[in-house]
Amino acid sequence: MAISLTSLNRKQLVLPPRISVYGVAGVGKSTLGACAPNPVFILTEDGLGLLQTTSFPLARTFNDVLEALDSLLAEAHEFETVVVDSLDWLEPLIWSEVARNARVNSVEDIPYGKGFSAALDHWRVYLERLNRLRAEKGMVVIQIAHATIRRFDSPEHEPFDRYDIKLHQKAAALVQEHSDCVLFANYKVHTTKSDVGFGQRINRAVGTGERLLFTQERPAFLAKNRYGLPPELPMNWNTLQGHLTGQQPTP
Repeated sequence: MAISLTSLNRKQLVLPPRISVYGVAGVGKSTLGACAPNPVFILTEDGLGLLQTTSFPLARTFNDVLEALDSLLAEAHEFETVVVDSLDWLEPLIWSEVARNARVNSVEDIPYGKGFSAALDHWRVYLERLNRLRAEKGMVVIQIAHATIRRFDSPEHEPFDRYDIKLHQKAAALVQEHSDCVLFANYKVHTTKSDVGFGQRINRAVGTGERLLFTQERPAFLAKNRYGLPPELPMNWNTLQGHLTGQQPTP
């Protein structure tokens, strides 16, 4: 069939968000996922603790993860959100699959770093399953990861350290590109000066325990969003969902 200007479609297709949440340990990333609409967890680590939610058995291989995703695609269900917890425990499963296919003991045994490049093909297979769940089943996608501190070599400034997703850099870049939102979860901290005597003052970090989601990139951390979110949000699903949908946020 010939394509012409008469075939243009101006109707906007609104799909559920693909959200990646990473942050420091114990900040409540899994709890945030458990508060999303009717979630089901795909676990690569045993990190739910006392959270009461529905999950597949702990995945011990990359194929276990794919089978869980395939079951959500093939079978009828009422789940509205898929939560992968966590990406940095999924990565070793991918590496093991790459090493098994190459018949070596470790991904690092594959010369010239080609094992980590081969791992990207497995990441793409996994991410495509998530895309299909979003498009075919209308599911919100939430991926959870821990944070690491990594040196950032800026072309404009001297190198500096910042928080990043705890994945191999190539895999982290792929996940960031795939996600509609990359949210950094951390405790709110401010500094105060304290007098230590002899005319000297030092900075001390003070925290209230308040947890925030940072939605826009800053020198200290990676973040992004495609929804025009405020730079900071309370770490609360109802508030986040309100901003994502353009509705009045609910505290």
